[in-house]
Amino acid sequence: MKEIILNQTDYTLLEKKKISVSQVKEQLNAFKKGFPFLTIIRSAGPDNGLIQVTNDELSKYLDKWDNYLNKKKTILKFVPASGAASRMFKDLFEFLDEKLEEPLSDSVKQFFAEIDKFAFYDLLNESCIQQEGKQIPELIADKQYKKIVNLLLNKKGLNYGALPKGLLLFHTYKQGKRTPLMEHLAEGALYTMNKQGVVNIHFTVSTEHLQFFEQHLNEVVDDLANVYQAKYVVTFSAQKPATDTIAADENNQPFRDKGELVFRPGGHGALIENLNDLKADVIFIKNIDNVVPDALKNPTIIYKKVLGGLLVKLQEQTFKYLRMMDKGLLKDEKLWEIAGFCEGSLNNIHPGIADLSGKELQNYLYGKLNRPIRVCGMVKNTGEPGGGPFLIVNQDGTISTQILESSQIDLSNPVEKEKMLQSTHFNPVDLVCGVKDYKGNKFDLLQYVDKNTGFISLKSKNGKALKALELPGLWNGAMSDWNTVFVEVPVATFNPVKTVNDLLRVEHQ
Repeated sequence: MKEIILNQTDYTLLEKKKISVSQVKEQLNAFKKGFPFLTIIRSAGPDNGLIQVTNDELSKYLDKWDNYLNKKKTILKFVPASGAASRMFKDLFEFLDEKLEEPLSDSVKQFFAEIDKFAFYDLLNESCIQQEGKQIPELIADKQYKKIVNLLLNKKGLNYGALPKGLLLFHTYKQGKRTPLMEHLAEGALYTMNKQGVVNIHFTVSTEHLQFFEQHLNEVVDDLANVYQAKYVVTFSAQKPATDTIAADENNQPFRDKGELVFRPGGHGALIENLNDLKADVIFIKNIDNVVPDALKNPTIIYKKVLGGLLVKLQEQTFKYLRMMDKGLLKDEKLWEIAGFCEGSLNNIHPGIADLSGKELQNYLYGKLNRPIRVCGMVKNTGEPGGGPFLIVNQDGTISTQILESSQIDLSNPVEKEKMLQSTHFNPVDLVCGVKDYKGNKFDLLQYVDKNTGFISLKSKNGKALKALELPGLWNGAMSDWNTVFVEVPVATFNPVKTVNDLLRVEHQ
């Protein structure tokens, strides 16, 4: 690779972002080499690597979690909430750019046909009266559709096209309206509240949105605390500038715009840094837009507790074995029992250890057990398979369960593609994480990232093509070396809002 030529302005920018020259070189090298596809053994399903909880087990895990809530443990809910909601309104933005004044697409027609069902309708109607002197039905009768969309999306009105999803009105209650931030506070009170009534929630937000989140929280937190008898401890963090990645040109050299180096956010994988900064025993992770009104929360609450209870059970057994090994060398019989637990309960399969014994075997098993653990809810496929649960081959020859995206799979290989298509479940981002070791010390989560699992995508800036580098995804490569357990959860727990019309689905009404 050609030597990178940097000027003083570049060095100043790198220093400001706390990015080293060696990191830039490493990232440019990644553009040149690309990232290897992962070797799939098979998709994880009920017969291999994915647990279907029985009614008897469900009750036991619920009890296990409720008992854990009574201990002196810190439980935290982690919600990635970065970025504007502009993609949610993609079809409406396209309509604004069209020359025709009336909508042609089915999605935009549906938006107007059912506009009064949206939680933001009253607010939008007020804006229409204030700015246009007419209510929404009058503007629709006059075929002034674009005036309504303009007031929904742009600064003159609600500015929903620039605000993050967490601050948009999603749901209507008799007592008022709720945003996703409010729904996450409500949900957190129902499965993370300890016996002191404390509910810890952390949102990652964009720097430019932080003040809006803080303002909104101050406006609503007291009412929610009263409704759920909770003491909320809510914190925020932004993606660190040091996790931005250099953009590259077609020759894998630094991309420049008006002479300046261009950096881009490193994707949600950058949030492993934010997660690593948090002090908690157990951390639940769930996306900002996967929320429902209180009347439909019950399946979510039950299965969040089930996932938590299973995590606690697995931790207890793992910690028991680690403490035994701490006291001295165990007999081979006990070590093979531990190896069986690794394979049967933690999906940590090790084909090459048959010849190990004694201290060598114990050291191997200690290393496999003494790492962060996560229990991941998986939903049955209802459409085309995408990111989901798989058993893959690791660099050390062992086999483990991993959440993969399609970009990590060699889809040009018919055999690998067929393995992906056979996947019966997909990843709804429903994780419960144990981030402390058996001595109560927090793991350094940055030590368990597989840096060979990033993503390269093609983007553009000011009409010029560039290559963008995303860090290993938060629940993909960033947690590659964790012990991972998959559990089937009901599809009723997965209700994301990807487009504005998703809010018209019965789950959000």
